[in-house]
Amino acid sequence: MKKEITVTAKTVELAIAKAVEELGAPSADAIQYTVVEEAKKGFLGIGATPAVIHATYGKNGTDIAIEFLEKLLEDMEIAAVVTATPRDDGETLLTVEGKNVGILIGHHGETLDSLQYLANLAANRKEEGEKREFTKITIDIENYRAKREETLRALARRMADKVVKYKKSIMLEPMNPYERRIIHSEVQNIKGVATNSIGSENNRKVVIYLEDNN
Repeated sequence: MKKEITVTAKTVELAIAKAVEELGAPSADAIQYTVVEEAKKGFLGIGATPAVIHATYGKNGTDIAIEFLEKLLEDMEIAAVVTATPRDDGETLLTVEGKNVGILIGHHGETLDSLQYLANLAANRKEEGEKREFTKITIDIENYRAKREETLRALARRMADKVVKYKKSIMLEPMNPYERRIIHSEVQNIKGVATNSIGSENNRKVVIYLEDNN
């Protein structure tokens, strides 16, 4: 939970130090603060006013997601390290490395997707009145995401070739939204074929078909 306080002191520097102590933060770098009012010395001590700052300190969504994963790994007695890497698209990639972490991937990444869903829930759960930016977490284990993407792109190309060769549409197995986007993206680059998604959300499938050029 994020803590917020307003602190007064003789100088801004002393106010920051006081805020660090009252918030229980490890250092001044760990808090966020805004100078509400600079200190004024006055004349011969008359009319002097203290510095006032508004300071906040608390865990962000990424910290909470990491703690969630580390606690899960500990409960499962899996020795692993969770590393956070900010990405250009604003998401944060959490990489899990260690022995036997492959069991957390599951069939076609289903277990991994469930972990990612729960980590995002934990990262963005807020207490009443708490203000915190939305955090988007992606979890990867043993470079599964990149390997799965290449597998799906190869599948899309192979199935598109069959559609063109046999002049018949092909329906792929059910996929999650992330995997369907990869198929759609790859087929867009192939002339003469197009894609569409059909079915309910939990059983949604991609259909690759001949594009009508007439």
